[in-house]
Amino acid sequence: MDIVVFGAGSLGSLVGGLLAREHDVTLVAREDHARAVRESGLRLEGAINGGPSRVFPVATTDGAGLEADLAVVTVKSFDTASAAETLATGAFDAILSLQNGMGNEATLTARLEAPVLAGTATYGAILREPGVVECTGRGDVVLGARAGESSALADRVGEAFVAAGLETTVAEDMPRRLWEKLAVNAGINAVTALADVDNGAILEAPADDLARAAARETARVARSRDADLSNRSALAALESVATDTAANTSSMRQDILSERRTEIDAINGYVVDCAAQAGLEVPMNRTLTTLVRTWEGGRDLR
Repeated sequence: MDIVVFGAGSLGSLVGGLLAREHDVTLVAREDHARAVRESGLRLEGAINGGPSRVFPVATTDGAGLEADLAVVTVKSFDTASAAETLATGAFDAILSLQNGMGNEATLTARLEAPVLAGTATYGAILREPGVVECTGRGDVVLGARAGESSALADRVGEAFVAAGLETTVAEDMPRRLWEKLAVNAGINAVTALADVDNGAILEAPADDLARAAARETARVARSRDADLSNRSALAALESVATDTAANTSSMRQDILSERRTEIDAINGYVVDCAAQAGLEVPMNRTLTTLVRTWEGGRDLR
C-alpha cells in the first residue's frame, strides 16, 4: 500500500516508520527531520517488536500534490484545517485521522472528497532528534468508520497496519471509542502538563481526584451526544492507560516543556464547549482549560 503520513512528528514518525517496514511510505515532516531521514533513514528505537531498526521512507516538507492509497493525518488538532487544504491538492483513496482530541474527522470531511476514517493510537512516542524516533510504550491502533458502522475500507486499512506489525483493531463503535479516548486525554494531559509529572502520577493522590473528575465529566457530556460511555468505563480506561504509560510524558506535557501551543482546545476545551451546548456543568474541565490557555497566553502562543 502507498501511504502518506502527514505530520511526521513523534507519533507520525513512529507509525510511519513501522508502516515503512511493509509499505511504501512518504513522511511529511519539518525540514530538519525530513533532511535527516533523506540522508540516513529513520531510526526506530525503544519498545518495537523485531524487524529492522532503520527504515528508509521518502521524506518531504511539501505535502502538496501527493497521491497515495491512504493518508494518515497526525498533525496537531489546531493544524487540521491547514493539513486538509494541503491534502486536497493531492489524490487519496482514504484518509485516517490518528490525532488527539475531537472534531478532527469533521474538519477533514468538510474539506476532502476522500472518505475519512476515525482512529486512535495509544503507542507512546518521542522524537529524540531529527531522524530518530523512540517507542516509549507499545499500544494499539483502533480505527473504523467515523459514524460507527462496518466498513470494507476500514478492514483494508486495518489489514495493512497489521501486516506492518502494528497492533490494530477495526471497530464498529468509533464514536464511543473516540469519546473514551477523549476522557482519558482529558484526565491525563492537562494535569500532567500543569504539574510537570509522568502519566502515572494521576493514579495517586492528590492528582487522581482531578483526573477522575475530568474523565467523569467527559463521559457525562459523551452521553449527552448519544455516545454510550459510562462513568465506570471512562474511569477504567483512564486507569488502564495511565498504568500502561506510567513512565511516559504526555503529549501536552511535551508541548509545555518545549513551550509550544497545546491541543487544549480539542481536548478539555472541546468538553467545555459541548457541555455548554447541552446545558451541563463541567467545572474540572473548565478549570484545566483556563489554566492551560492562560499559560499559552502568557507566552503569546494563542
